[in-house]
Amino acid sequence: MKAIQIESLPGISHIILNRPSALNAINEEMISEINHMMTEISEDDKVRCVIISGAGRCFSSGYDLKESAQRETTGREEWERVLKKDFEFVMQFWNCKKPTIAAVYGYCLAGAFELAMACDLTIASESAMFGMPEVRFGSGIVAMLAPWVTGPKQAKELLLTGHDKFSADYCYKIGVVNRVVEDGLLIKTAIEVAQQIASSSARSVQLTKAAINKSYEMSSMREALLAALEIDIQIESDESPERLEFNRIRKNRGLQAALEWRDNKFN
Repeated sequence: MKAIQIESLPGISHIILNRPSALNAINEEMISEINHMMTEISEDDKVRCVIISGAGRCFSSGYDLKESAQRETTGREEWERVLKKDFEFVMQFWNCKKPTIAAVYGYCLAGAFELAMACDLTIASESAMFGMPEVRFGSGIVAMLAPWVTGPKQAKELLLTGHDKFSADYCYKIGVVNRVVEDGLLIKTAIEVAQQIASSSARSVQLTKAAINKSYEMSSMREALLAALEIDIQIESDESPERLEFNRIRKNRGLQAALEWRDNKFN
């Protein structure tokens, strides 16, 4: 079974994360397949808009922690290679000349939340839950988009608490979600919005997206993101006590035990 599925509508390419048994955790196979598909989309003049959603119970739980544990990445050079690859994976949704829409149902966590923020629009179901829990196990943020998508105080609450159950309504209020819809209307709404985009002048839409992005990038957004990436490389390669303990429990007792330790150590 492929890690993604593709559904095509006139002017629209719909990418579906397809690892439902693993909560659509983003692994190397999924990254490779999405990278290949996004390259095809950028070169296909028939595609005017991209939707990304998840199969099964959620959008995505983020990067695959089991796979990352098996890699046993150590040292600054290895972490730099891994994290720069993850950074470019997320940012391709921002950089894509075609508008991108994240349709979020269920959990949208960590790297998956960064991906949703990198998309031009995010539409969420009422039951969607968002979070950036990295600080709770000594990790960092790959693509520091939150301060640019929302305000500094809201970004700090998202990133410093490690809370992983921010509601769709809260995320709408702070500007990281465009619309909140009934669970059963999520994909229908995303397609309707994509159709509105696809029915407009492709050249005008693409240039307008580029102009909006440029207004951020002229404010040194890209330089700030790269600086934050350097800090993330430092965080990951420094091996904090929390990270070492999380990894020790994960190795000896499994991922679920490590997550329980992370969630219960202050209770």
